[in-house]
Amino acid sequence: MTDQTAQTIPQEAQFGDYFALLKPRVMSLVVFTALVGLLVAPGTVHPYIAFVSILCIAVGAGASGALNMWWDADIDAVMRRTKRRPIPSGRVAPDEALGIGLALSGFSVILLGLAANWLAAAILAFTIFFYAVIYSMWLKRSTPQNIVIGGAAGAFPPLLGWACATGAVSLEAWLMFALIFMWTPPHFWALALFVKTDYGDAGIPMLTETHGRRATRNHILAYTLLLVPVSLGLALTSIGGPVYLATALVLNVLFLKGAWAIWRRSEEVAEADSYRTEKQVFKLSLTYLFLHFGALLAEAALRPWGLGGW
Repeated sequence: MTDQTAQTIPQEAQFGDYFALLKPRVMSLVVFTALVGLLVAPGTVHPYIAFVSILCIAVGAGASGALNMWWDADIDAVMRRTKRRPIPSGRVAPDEALGIGLALSGFSVILLGLAANWLAAAILAFTIFFYAVIYSMWLKRSTPQNIVIGGAAGAFPPLLGWACATGAVSLEAWLMFALIFMWTPPHFWALALFVKTDYGDAGIPMLTETHGRRATRNHILAYTLLLVPVSLGLALTSIGGPVYLATALVLNVLFLKGAWAIWRRSEEVAEADSYRTEKQVFKLSLTYLFLHFGALLAEAALRPWGLGGW
């Protein structure tokens, strides 16, 4: 049997294939930001309720990922970076992915309502709906603003964590939401610049395809400038403090420097060095978000010792 023939025969799905449906890398960021939202919220939460709450949020995020992969199987098969996913590669049937996504959605929402509160459960249900339906089924294929509006789906986790802990939402929770919401466009547009024609080949109206790469560079700089006051604004709230402020100042200088470097580049220069700057800024953006929430967590840990906060 030739290698080419072997590749055309569907492979039996393994546990790892079903786990991949849940987009574990995305899930890890969701879990981390939700956990920070829960831990920095005022008051105390029983460890068991906290554990079950984060588990439900993780399962809900995985459900969203499975539903997204089910709907996007056709375009995933076209794009280089997604064609090896479980459905386009033939290892998992689309109906299986749909069933898993729906089952996990119902399980996570109901259990979160019973374990924490029904406000948190309602926010989780809306988050799953927003990502699977509003973003995946509508925005992603219909408008270059897909990432801008759709970024709300990834911004809900800290709001969710806060709601699990308090049964309400507040300014601090909304500012954590806004931090991720404003961070998402420059993060994804940096990725879109160096994956080149992937989105265009799949028929996705990413900004790089509809308005051009120069416009995308302009947008990255503009959204990074808008991100800075949101980031610094969190430092002035009850969950901020000197550790967070110092961290945010350094990270914003680095991110602004990266966005400026992207803005200055021509396509000829960028292509000649294999979009090295764009890749570096994309990686920096991940560190940017992680360290912001890590600093919030540090402030919460220091506060009982009289060292955190203002």
